[in-house]
Amino acid sequence: MGRWRPPAEKSTALITRAGHERLKAELDELWRVKRPEVVKALAAAAAEGDRSENAEYTYRKKQLGEIDRRVRYLSKRVPALRVVDEPPSDPSAVFFGATVEVEDEVSGECRRYRIVGPDETDARLGWISIDSPLARAMLKKRLDDGFEAELPGGMRRFAIVAVDYL
Repeated sequence: MGRWRPPAEKSTALITRAGHERLKAELDELWRVKRPEVVKALAAAAAEGDRSENAEYTYRKKQLGEIDRRVRYLSKRVPALRVVDEPPSDPSAVFFGATVEVEDEVSGECRRYRIVGPDETDARLGWISIDSPLARAMLKKRLDDGFEAELPGGMRRFAIVAVDYL
């Protein structure tokens, strides 16, 4: 079995100001704090002798690889991102950065979502990626507009109850 994987879909390079600051802080933390700590621990584990049976050495090598992989990704991704920190010219329509309340037309259940960049999604907070099927379906819609979205559970109908830009 090979290691080849199909290339990932291109994700939208939009991000909020707060999300951009978080990514920059994560990159700085990894590079200036965590990586030096792991390198020091790796050197100490290597000095203990036989590396083939040294679990600490193997663990630290793996940890260093994960940190380096994330640093490489962030070093390329952060400069490529475009920060969007102003509301759109038409705040009554749904665009990037909007907090939208939608009502499921079948169950009547209401939910709030915030449309953010793919690098800052958080399901617990209701932050969904602009690349998600739900966000794509609601883009450019206005208050009381209905729309359909193809979700993992099948096609669903929603109505927009509120649009806000924080």
